[in-house]
Amino acid sequence: MSRLFGTDGVRGMANADLTPELALSLAAAAARVLAEHDTTHRPVAVLGRDPRASGEMLEAAVTAGLTAAGADVLRLGVLPTPAVAFLVAELDADLGVMISASHNPMPDNGIKFFAKGGLKLSDELEDEIEARLDRTEGRPTGAGVGRVSDVPEAASRYIDHLLLSTPHDLHGLRIVVDCANGAASTTAPQAYRRAGAEVIAIHADPNGLNINDGVGSTHLDVLQAAVLEHGADLGIAHDGDADRCLAVDNTGAEIDGDQIMAVLALALKDAGELKEDTLVATVMSNLGLHLAMKEYGVRLLTTAVGDRYVVEELRAGGYSLGGEQSGHVILPSHATTGDGLLTALRLMARVAATGKPLGELAGVMRRLPQVLINVRVADKTAVAAAETVSRAVAEVTAELGETGRVLLRPSGTEQLVRVMVEAPSHDEAHGAATRLAEVVSAVG
Repeated sequence: MSRLFGTDGVRGMANADLTPELALSLAAAAARVLAEHDTTHRPVAVLGRDPRASGEMLEAAVTAGLTAAGADVLRLGVLPTPAVAFLVAELDADLGVMISASHNPMPDNGIKFFAKGGLKLSDELEDEIEARLDRTEGRPTGAGVGRVSDVPEAASRYIDHLLLSTPHDLHGLRIVVDCANGAASTTAPQAYRRAGAEVIAIHADPNGLNINDGVGSTHLDVLQAAVLEHGADLGIAHDGDADRCLAVDNTGAEIDGDQIMAVLALALKDAGELKEDTLVATVMSNLGLHLAMKEYGVRLLTTAVGDRYVVEELRAGGYSLGGEQSGHVILPSHATTGDGLLTALRLMARVAATGKPLGELAGVMRRLPQVLINVRVADKTAVAAAETVSRAVAEVTAELGETGRVLLRPSGTEQLVRVMVEAPSHDEAHGAATRLAEVVSAVG
């Protein structure tokens, strides 16, 4: 049986894969598992969601599961994922639940859990919850049943926190923010306006059906056009639950997560706040980030793909900044998880403080052309162990030297091997990736 939890909670098509029955069982199991880790009081859970239509149904199911297990529920309503993580700690709750499928299409939905303090659950805790799904357990009755209440000030408390974490006001900046018709449709424009920016909000009218529909961080062309149309200084794009952000500069050029991390790393270094002059990123970050950080005296540590692994490394070393190329950026002094609004505020604050255009700031890093080919194989483990594959990788690596990079990575969920090559030109990267993909395919 495959593992129910993926790299970021449980996801699937709502009411088909992710049913109300499953949501109820997951919530009840999570409440019991977390409660058993601290039996000194009645457990309290905070619950948020993005504006997908199915979120209303799943919110009801999760609420029923939590209260049936004896947990009190604080409903936050529609809020970004990082707001839920923040409010777990802010409200001293034992558990946080976010109902969202992030950047996935509207028919999908998902359930993410946070432990006390707002941290994502460990693999061990997720396995423990999954093991409890089919177990028949006694339920509380009478006064033991959990109660439900709303937190009307949830959004304002989160925005206050964001503003306290922003080192410079944004007066003088005109920005466009694409809210993806998602969870940040209200909070992002409010936060950026309160920080002092002139804000043009687009795709900030969720109706339950239009989340991520050709807009947001996966469709930057819309934002690029809007920035040029309005003569804005920059643009910010969020995904459906706003745990990440990407940007475009005043010319409409894309600024990806690696470039955002480069800008923020140097800002923290200048302020003396970059712990041990170290940045944490995943193995998928562009070689250009590695080269830029080396040039500016910043050590770059790499982890496996997934923001949870970045967070683990950040916590282990006490570091100040980490993230992913996709725009998940974590600033542990201010957030326990990726926070797209916080990232955007810090990025815009750097622009305002320096008076330099975003494109100039991001220009400290040159993105090398990157080609990724997914090769379907019969046995990804056998491919990884094949001598012919190792030899081919070594040959291409030697050819590229310090000007390029090769990464072969088995998929975590499918019989795929991902072949990624970076090189000085797209043609070189494509040629090398194609050669390696042919070798992998012949073995697989």
